[in-house]
Amino acid sequence: MSAQDRLTDALYGLGWGTVKKLPEPAAVRLGRTIADLAWKKRGKGVQRLESNYARVVPDASPQRLAELSRAGMRSYLRYWMESFRLPAWSEDRVREGFAPKDVHHLTDGLAAGKGVILALPHLANWDLAGAWVTTELKTPFTTVAERLKPETLYDRFVAYREGLGMEVLPHSGGSAFGTLARRLRDGGLVCLVADRDLSSSGVEVDFFGATARMPAGPALLAQQTGALLLPVTLWYDDSPVMRGRVHPPVEVPESGNRAEKTSVMTQALADAFATGIAEHPKDWHMLQRLWLADLDPTKGTS
Repeated sequence: MSAQDRLTDALYGLGWGTVKKLPEPAAVRLGRTIADLAWKKRGKGVQRLESNYARVVPDASPQRLAELSRAGMRSYLRYWMESFRLPAWSEDRVREGFAPKDVHHLTDGLAAGKGVILALPHLANWDLAGAWVTTELKTPFTTVAERLKPETLYDRFVAYREGLGMEVLPHSGGSAFGTLARRLRDGGLVCLVADRDLSSSGVEVDFFGATARMPAGPALLAQQTGALLLPVTLWYDDSPVMRGRVHPPVEVPESGNRAEKTSVMTQALADAFATGIAEHPKDWHMLQRLWLADLDPTKGTS
């Protein structure tokens, strides 16, 4: 393990070991302080966040974009402060920490026994939403995590999410799709963050007027298993409670081949994500390149 990897792992370990012991007001202040310092430094992540916001809010002035990026970094650090503290939250605190609308789309789907896929963008705190599902709805679910470097950091994330009641599968290795399909055929719940895919299998979508690539997995799983596909968007307000909405189901088109159906369904997901992001842009934590025009064509990565 390189020195940089050891430092990264140690910093995350410090977060989970120390931040979760802080009183909540102190954690909030710490997060805001770190966010403001990072914003003032204007590193690559902040610049990319601001560039992405410029696509979401195309008529924003430079001053408005700067305000948005500052609010966006505060939202991003709120996510991290909450995530570091989530393992220490009581069940009541988890239940009270999230107030979603239209949950009946989810609960009705689960009651029908056909399996449900929740697809989310990088909005607000998807880990808190997941903890709420396992705590308030008493419903376990399966998700997928990207393999991080160093491996010890990936192990920390897996242990953290498993501690919140999630089954976590590695993104690489090729077996995740089959396992997700089995869970859905058994009437289970699958949750996937689905607003960014740089692989060759990603589906091109129109997103805020330009082409981006999003994962095909949610649409393919819905077609193959008959599971309900539900977009979910999340946001923060000025309270300690996160808000959210479960959108109506994305239907499988009646005509077309598999690729055509996947394209239509993935575009429907992108449209639902865009609605939530446009309403709450500061809570979209996209500090990487997303649109194809922004990607390095020689590398295909951020």
